[in-house]
Amino acid sequence: MKSLSIIDEKELLLRLRAGDYSAFEKIYSNHKNKITQRLLRLLKSRYLVEDVLQELFIKLWNTRKGIHVEKPIEAYLYHIATNLVNDYFREISTDKKLAEELWYRISDLYNPFDEISQVQSDSELFRSIDKLPEQRKKVFLLCKLEKKSYAEVSRLLQISEAAVNDHITKANRFLRDNYDKAIPFAAVIFCNHLIG
Repeated sequence: MKSLSIIDEKELLLRLRAGDYSAFEKIYSNHKNKITQRLLRLLKSRYLVEDVLQELFIKLWNTRKGIHVEKPIEAYLYHIATNLVNDYFREISTDKKLAEELWYRISDLYNPFDEISQVQSDSELFRSIDKLPEQRKKVFLLCKLEKKSYAEVSRLLQISEAAVNDHITKANRFLRDNYDKAIPFAAVIFCNHLIG
């Protein structure tokens, strides 16, 4: 993807805000591949990625009049994508059929000969979690493993919900950068907890 200058991007965003569909198509073509790769790392399914990507750009078009032209569009797109992925996992947590479907997809990828390496990977994941600062580790474990809401963790640890969000964002970034296998493992724990 060729990077646009700030002036070109601002002009493109102004055109998008005015309803210029060719500006929308340009933004789509400039950002689609990078966002697709990031979503694939999170969702592990081209089918789900296509759904989220479509919803992301529909949302961009529908909210175009509220876009801040001074801010980078890429960050805005990643923010929407992250919210859509979180919504998807939240929906799974309340929909047993969806959880079973995700579990089925994950179990299709399971190879019993990989069990030993999975145990090693799991140990590596928990070693990575242990490297988080103490408060961040508490917040992460309460939200991700104990499935407490941000509000519950905020009350429990006597910190703001914004601080909880910040800790989760930074913990996810740290784990993503330091341990690639963290997301699939978390999905397995999550689904096993729901249908087990």
